[in-house]
Amino acid sequence: MIVAIVQARLGSVRFPNKVMRHIDGVPMIELLLGRLSRAARLDKVILATTDSARDRPLVDHVAGLGYEVFRGSEADVLDRYYRAALPHRPSAVVRITGDCPLVDPELVDEIVAAYQSQSVDYLSNTQPPTYPNGLDVEIFSFDALTRAVFEAAQPAEREHVTPYFYRSGRFRIGNWMHKDDLSRERWTVDEPADFEVISNVFAHFSPETNFGWRDVMKLRLTEPQLFRANQHLRRNEGATLGTGQKLCKRAGRVIPSDGTELRLDLLPEEWPAYFSKAQGCRVWDLDGKAYIDMSTGIRTSILGYGHPEVDGAVREAIDSGIRSTLNCPEEVYLAERLIELHPWAHMARFARTGDEAASIAVRLGQAASGKDDVAMCGTSVPQMPRGQVFSFAANELDVLEALISANDIGVIMLDMAQIKAPRKQILLAARKIASAHGIVLIFDERTAGFRESFGGAHLTSQVEPDIATFGQALANGYGLAAAIGRRDIMGHAGSTGGGSAFTERIGLSAALATLDVMQRSKSWDKISRIGTSILEGRAALAEKHGLSLGHNGIPALAHERIALREMLSRGYLAGTGFYACTEHSPDIVRGYLDALDHVFAVIKQKEGRDVV
Repeated sequence: MIVAIVQARLGSVRFPNKVMRHIDGVPMIELLLGRLSRAARLDKVILATTDSARDRPLVDHVAGLGYEVFRGSEADVLDRYYRAALPHRPSAVVRITGDCPLVDPELVDEIVAAYQSQSVDYLSNTQPPTYPNGLDVEIFSFDALTRAVFEAAQPAEREHVTPYFYRSGRFRIGNWMHKDDLSRERWTVDEPADFEVISNVFAHFSPETNFGWRDVMKLRLTEPQLFRANQHLRRNEGATLGTGQKLCKRAGRVIPSDGTELRLDLLPEEWPAYFSKAQGCRVWDLDGKAYIDMSTGIRTSILGYGHPEVDGAVREAIDSGIRSTLNCPEEVYLAERLIELHPWAHMARFARTGDEAASIAVRLGQAASGKDDVAMCGTSVPQMPRGQVFSFAANELDVLEALISANDIGVIMLDMAQIKAPRKQILLAARKIASAHGIVLIFDERTAGFRESFGGAHLTSQVEPDIATFGQALANGYGLAAAIGRRDIMGHAGSTGGGSAFTERIGLSAALATLDVMQRSKSWDKISRIGTSILEGRAALAEKHGLSLGHNGIPALAHERIALREMLSRGYLAGTGFYACTEHSPDIVRGYLDALDHVFAVIKQKEGRDVV
């Protein structure tokens, strides 16, 4: 008895519900099963899907067509195949995936016949592939399946069913090859672009659905435009991508992003992209793989992920209700706390993100000065409301003076993370220039805030701005940011039309708890020590391996490029910057530096050039 088992589910990460999407009015899975059922050498066709509730529509539809349906593990597809076949104890099982609607029954019969005539445990047309992707057929004995289900241990072997057959060396394997290599052709359905191509093929042959694969090949040669949509996709991409990478490809179709924060610009096929859990300085991806995060929260989580005291305050806020017609009192408590930390400031305004807080600050400065142009040093405001932006370097105060003389500068904005020694002299000079010209001076603490002192890096210089901005580090990563400033400046809030009424208490509660923990633990001292130990360790390793390694940034927020791929392979999320958090323990620092030691050796050996 030969049984064909088709694996399919509705929860595809890259293209959800694809097998139930209609082609010419018929669900794709129905077309696939109908074509496969025409194979003369198959005794039975079974759909093997998951026991997830979301697959119920698939189960009902296929069962309604008269096919047997088995429901089993979503992740352990090898076990699903075994249990689907077990009641029938067939001599062999043919594996077909639900994303191959152009499966050809004649080709299936050819491969089954070849299997029956050879002394092999496993035969396919994919090792190596010579047929178009989408015509994949694998056949293996039930005895081999039984052995594999009890012996295969790696997650990929369980998920992709057959790797154990052809990689373990324990089975006799064979391959069915075409005389020409057609493996570059893509007739499978993993993404919407694939579905477009397959829909084009069925539309061309409609109402006929039982055309052969050679007919499709002729169509490919005569009307190549029908196959153009998916030519950029790689064969068997899903077998090499993690769940997070698949989801990222799906996100790219509906969420605009340049991908820089996710490192997609550097490692588009390797960076895990999405997380399932985060605790301390550890992150788990969607496949359950754990990483040590050296870029915690892209600067926002100074206390580490999931801090119990901060999260506890958030849970209390949720239990009490996060929003109502009335204002939540936490906004008053937090405003008073920030003003207490910054005696020069009199008022505070809250936002969800640091960029929004910076935009609010610029609008306030423009309104107070009556001038729209902005001079910026080391910073940016994505939501510039009006006016022109001019840039200058911290050591180019003569350039700043020239910009003021030639333009209608009403705001000067300095990024505290970019102002190096002699910081106090630079800030004092900027303060004098701003005061002399009636310009509003903003210190941007979105990056440096709470990393060098309790309240902001500018407090170490004792130079007072007119406004200071803070990002989500204020709330340990929760959605809360702030702009604080002098009363005469902040009083223009009603006339700027910027910002929104902030009445949601989650971020406010998180910020109050974060400030308590920071003050009690002196978090800024701890992360500065951690950052210094990292920088000193890196410098020693660079000297050991004869590499040139620059440094840019404060100790707890160091920007420098290292070998991202090599660190990722060793379980570290790292690359263009190290952002210290209090959860980077001495053991974690030592492990990180040990990994860097190996990575620097690889860089020197393979490239023989400096780290940039």
